[in-house]
Amino acid sequence: MNIHAVQLDPVWENKTANFDRVRRLLEATPPKPGSVIVLPEMFATGFSCQLDVTREASGGETERFLHELACDWDCAVIGGLVTSAPDGRGFNQALALTPNGHELARYTKIHPFSLGGESEVHTPGEQVRVFEWQGIKISPLICYDLRFPELARAALAQGAEFLIYIAAWPARRIQHWLTLLQARAIENQAYVLGVNRCGQEPQSTYCGRSALVDPHGVIVADASDGERILTCTISPQTVRNWRQDFPAVNDYFAGSGKSIP
Repeated sequence: MNIHAVQLDPVWENKTANFDRVRRLLEATPPKPGSVIVLPEMFATGFSCQLDVTREASGGETERFLHELACDWDCAVIGGLVTSAPDGRGFNQALALTPNGHELARYTKIHPFSLGGESEVHTPGEQVRVFEWQGIKISPLICYDLRFPELARAALAQGAEFLIYIAAWPARRIQHWLTLLQARAIENQAYVLGVNRCGQEPQSTYCGRSALVDPHGVIVADASDGERILTCTISPQTVRNWRQDFPAVNDYFAGSGKSIP
């Protein structure tokens, strides 16, 4: 499966400008049909806590934009957006769509980033999601979730072979980002993709470092800093062969009498 990870420098709280930036980046590096295009957390606005700017109803402009991308490029698309929560706050979500607009998964961030004030405006989700695309089982997760390994284990229990973390991860903690991406890959014998933003916001600086980690924990692709698209290819058979050759994840579940789906 081909992956196009869009490492974006979003214009602060300007959805129209960010939609245009994404389109230009993809036009410069066209994805092959059947690929998966991945955009960062809250890519349309930056990591803003202003719900009057970020929050949308279901089927809002960011969701429509993601559908347009999927349709235009005949690819699956995963991107971050904020939708309305019943309690008056928002849901920070990762939405995955097919080219015909079918919703593959809608994951709500389970661990809002309290240090950044997110927990005051975003309601946490309750469960991980797993879907299949091009023969591999994928679980989308969001930024701060990376620090909580039990979420990756919950995805593994649903058969996940590829963990995708979309993020707005600050430069001052970038070593944590890279190390944790590798740890989640090693622990779960899975591919792990981290798609981070770059650039400057009022409260934070971001340096990108979007990366693909293989099931052995090796960083096989790194976007470094700056706005660009990271392109890479994965094979589900790599995951399956390693899990068979070195059955650590099966041993993890053995104590409960369960095995990976």
